[in-house]
Amino acid sequence: MYDATPLEQSDVTKPQKKKKKDKETPEKGNKDVGSFKTSSLFKHNPEIPVIQRASVSQLKEEVFSRSSFEELDLHPHLVATLNKVLNVSTMTSVQQRTIPVLVTGQDAVVRSQTGSGKTLAYAVPLVQALQSFQPKVHRSHGPLALVLVPTRELALQTFQTFQKLLKPFMWIVPGVLMGGEKRKAEKARLRKGVNILVSTPGRLVDHIQNTLSLAFSALRWLVLDEADRILDLGFEKDLTVILNSLNSSGSKRQNVLLSATISAGVTRLADVCLNDPVTIQVSDSTPSTALVPSEASSGTDVQTESFSVPEGLQQLVVVVPSKVRLVLLAAFILDKFQSDHSKMLVFVSSCEVVEFLHRILSFVLNKPSANQTLTFLRLHGNMKQEERVETFRLFSESRCGVLLCTDVAARGLDLPQVSWIVQFTAPVSVAEYVHRVGRTARAGHSGHSLLLLGPHETGFIPELNRHRLDPEPVTLTELLSVLLRDERYKGRGRYHSQSSEKAREQEIKERATVLQTEFENFVHSDPERTNAAKRALQSFIRAYTTYPSHLKHIFHIRHLHLGHTAKSFGLRDAPRGLGDTHGGGKTTTGGAKTGRKGDKKRPGKPQQWKQKKSEPGGKKRWSGSRRDSNLLCSEFSSGLQPKTKKNRSKTPTPQESGTS
Repeated sequence: MYDATPLEQSDVTKPQKKKKKDKETPEKGNKDVGSFKTSSLFKHNPEIPVIQRASVSQLKEEVFSRSSFEELDLHPHLVATLNKVLNVSTMTSVQQRTIPVLVTGQDAVVRSQTGSGKTLAYAVPLVQALQSFQPKVHRSHGPLALVLVPTRELALQTFQTFQKLLKPFMWIVPGVLMGGEKRKAEKARLRKGVNILVSTPGRLVDHIQNTLSLAFSALRWLVLDEADRILDLGFEKDLTVILNSLNSSGSKRQNVLLSATISAGVTRLADVCLNDPVTIQVSDSTPSTALVPSEASSGTDVQTESFSVPEGLQQLVVVVPSKVRLVLLAAFILDKFQSDHSKMLVFVSSCEVVEFLHRILSFVLNKPSANQTLTFLRLHGNMKQEERVETFRLFSESRCGVLLCTDVAARGLDLPQVSWIVQFTAPVSVAEYVHRVGRTARAGHSGHSLLLLGPHETGFIPELNRHRLDPEPVTLTELLSVLLRDERYKGRGRYHSQSSEKAREQEIKERATVLQTEFENFVHSDPERTNAAKRALQSFIRAYTTYPSHLKHIFHIRHLHLGHTAKSFGLRDAPRGLGDTHGGGKTTTGGAKTGRKGDKKRPGKPQQWKQKKSEPGGKKRWSGSRRDSNLLCSEFSSGLQPKTKKNRSKTPTPQESGTS
C-alpha cells in the first residue's frame, strides 16, 4: 500500500497558484440566493441518456447438486481430503456431470459459469487416476499430467489445489512453471521429476526449447483451463509448439478443455486437440456462437451465445460523465467501507491506471482526519513476481480491502469473500464482463457488481441484454449521496430559499467538487505526480483504441473529450503533447519536446487534440504525428502489442500472462 510521507501531506495543503481558467469554468458563481461558486465538475457535461433495456430472461444454472463425493467410486483417502482439507462434501452440478465422464478416460469440453468448481471437476479424477497406477507413480516418470492456464495467479492457485489433494498420496509430485520465477530453479525441479505440471504457455515453450530434461513421453493427461483466455492472450503459436511437442512423444493421452465461455477459437482448438469429446454444460439452454465465414476477416462477430452468472449476483450499472468518474469511484469506496467491511475488486484497463489509482486513493482517502484506514492493493502484469504472489496472498487472507487490478485477475481466481466488483473501465467483450463479475457470488454466495459507463457508452447495455445479462441502472446522485455523511467534504453553500430536494442535490455536487479539488491538489502538488497522471491518461487513451471492431460504434476514441477525461485523472486542464510524457528531450511550457535527434517539428509546437468542426458539442480528435499516433495503440488488458507493417504477421508477446 502506498504510504504518504509527511512532506506529501504538507504539499497537498499548500495554496495553489492561480492559473488561467479553462473555457468551461465560470468566471463567477451565480449571485442568486442559494447558489455557490463551483468548479467545472458538473458544468458542460453531456446529457445522461435514458437507458434502453430489453426484457431479459436471465440464463439459470444450478450450482450445487444433491450428490456427495462419497457416492463416487473414489479412493477413501481422496474423499477424506476433500471433506477435511478442502471443506467440501457436496458436489457442484458441473462436478457431478464431469467427474464420472473423465474417470472413464473420455475427452471432454466443459462449459460452466465462473465459481462453479471446474478446477476440482478435473483435478479429482486426475488424482484418482494417478494414485491407482501400478506400479506406483515415481517422480522419475516425469510429467504424467499437464495443466495449461493463462496467468501466473491461476497457475499458483491451481498448483496449491493439487498440493492439498495430494496430501495422502505423497509419492505423486506436483510442480508449477510460470513467468517471473528463476528458470534455473525450475530446471532443477524438472530434473528431479514432476508428475503433475501446471504451467503458463509461454514459460512452458521456453523450457521445451531449452530444457533437455523435460520430456512428455509418459504424458497421460492434458488440461486446458480457461481456454478462451489462453487464445485471447495471443498464445496460438505457443499452443502449436506445445501440441507438436506432445504429439511427437507418441503417448496416448486424455484431453480436457474448460471455460466459462466458448468462443469460435475455442471450438477450433477443441477440434484440433480433442478426440471425439463429450460436451458438458450445466445451463438450461444450449448456447451457440456463430461466426459468419465471409465476415470473419473483417471482425464481424455474430454472437448469439447466452451467458449465465450466479443467481446470487446483483448487477448494477451507472452512467457517469467522464469528469466525475474519479469522484464517483472514491465515494463508492467510502460508502461500502463505512457501512460494512467489504472486499472489493476494481477493474481498470491498464497497468499505469492501476498504479495511478492506487497512489491517489491511498493518500487522499486515508488522511489523518479519516475515521477508518482503507487498505489498497494492486495487481497487474508489470509487477515483479514476488509482489504479485504477495498481493494475491494478502488479499486472499484479508477480511476487507480494495484490490485495483487489470484483467489479469479476471480469470479463474478464487478470492474468498469478495462482495463487490467495480468495473471502472468497460470490458472489451461481454464474455470478459462475465468473467469479471464472476469473482464474486461464487459457490452459491451473494455478491454485487457495478459497471461504470459514459453517456456515449450506453449502447453496451443492449449488447449485454442480447446475451441475457441485465444490469439494473442506478443514478449518479444516489451513489454520490454518501458524501453527505462525511463532514470532510462539507461545502460552503446555503440553500434556504430552495426546495429541500434541490438543496440536497446542490450540496452533493458541492461536496463532490471538494473531493475533486483534493484529488487535483494531490496531482498538481508535485511534478512527478502530474507526470504519473498524464502517463495514466495516455495509457487509458491507448487502451480505448483496442476495443474490437464490433464494439467500435460504442467505444470509439472520437467520442472521448480529452479535457473531461483528464479530470478523471486529477488533471485541471487537458494536457498537451501527450505523446511526449515519457522523457527523452527537453519539455517546453507547452508540453512538447525539443532537442530530439531527427525531430523536424518546430520547437515548442505541441501535439494536441484538434477541434473537429463537423462534430457539434466540442468533440476532439488526435492530430499528432505518426510517432505519437503509435502511442495510442497499446495493451488493454491482455498485453498485446499493436500490429505494424513490420510485425503484422508476428504474434505479439503477452505481458499480462506472466510468460517472462
